[in-house]
Amino acid sequence: MRHSADRILTTHVGSLPRSQTLVDALLRKDRGEAYDAVQYDRVIAESVRDAVAQQVEAGVDVPSDGEQSKVSYSTYMMDRLTGFGGDNERRIARDLQDYPEFRQKMARMTGAQEFRRASCIGPVAVKDLGPLHTDIENLKAAAKAGGVGEAFLNSASPGLVTAFQPNKFYPTHEAYLADVAAAMAQEYRTIVDSGLLLQIDCPDLAMAAHIAFQDLSEADFLKRAALHVEAMNQALDGIDAARVRMHICWGNYEGPHDHDIAVEKLFDVIAKARPQAILFEAANARHEHEWAAWRDAAIPDDKILVPGMIDTCSNYVEHPELVAQRIERWAGIVGRERVIAGTDCGFGTFAGYGKLDGRIAYKKLRALADGAGIASKRLWPKTA
Repeated sequence: MRHSADRILTTHVGSLPRSQTLVDALLRKDRGEAYDAVQYDRVIAESVRDAVAQQVEAGVDVPSDGEQSKVSYSTYMMDRLTGFGGDNERRIARDLQDYPEFRQKMARMTGAQEFRRASCIGPVAVKDLGPLHTDIENLKAAAKAGGVGEAFLNSASPGLVTAFQPNKFYPTHEAYLADVAAAMAQEYRTIVDSGLLLQIDCPDLAMAAHIAFQDLSEADFLKRAALHVEAMNQALDGIDAARVRMHICWGNYEGPHDHDIAVEKLFDVIAKARPQAILFEAANARHEHEWAAWRDAAIPDDKILVPGMIDTCSNYVEHPELVAQRIERWAGIVGRERVIAGTDCGFGTFAGYGKLDGRIAYKKLRALADGAGIASKRLWPKTA
């Protein structure tokens, strides 16, 4: 994994806007409707190529495939693993439960989340890694065409799978988690062996406290989060930590977020996770102040911090100077070499859902790169 050796590098969390043509194709397949497999594969490959090209143009140093092939980062594994089926009603986040009018207003703006939300209804095991190999091939081809030296591919953490696909089969959560970890380990190894960086998405370590696991006490949630990290570490056994990134977040949606668990309560859990790089929210109005908590935390010396410098829930385009100021603050905590400028979350979390304009999303990434350039000149005054 590249470090910010002579300038501040830029990256993002993963998902990027999808064209309506791609959204229609993804949802058609997700609903089990008839579709042209050849055309479907062609649309995805073209979308990945375009997404990488636009990231390069925006100045992103470490791009991804934009998760163009996925309806959702949290449900895509249903096509790759056995044991999932049915559909569930979405749980309402604790911070939104008292505001039904607001939820209706936001739904009109963001659109509906039309994808399936399955349950675990049988033994979990690897069913088909073909879609993963296609994702790898598409990203590597797009990266080569764009002259990209390093790229990453997203993958769900074992805990994320259990948080979004409720258990209706296993006798315990622990048993369910163990089988998911064993199955996902093959995906993790395949990504790393391909030469790409692996990014494991872990909203189960923060967001799940007020959504999927909202019935647990804070103490019990933290125990579950620690269990999830243990399962992830086991699934990463034998994989170089320097090839792995981990993203934690509190939910990529506009809302009060006044039930978000404080980051300082998660430090002990986060510190035990094997991935070298940690991506997290640091730009939005609910979590930007937590830089002080990170400053005071015992951050392991081998960790690279990738704090969000760009809010992914707003169409405001951050001023590059603001981005630079944020970067300098984090460089003052762990040193310039251990900071990579990132985003709070993805720009296209679910296919066909969200209020961010696609063109504005890439303009925000351009502001991220421009801000990193300003900060680099200040942090490396003789070389930048």
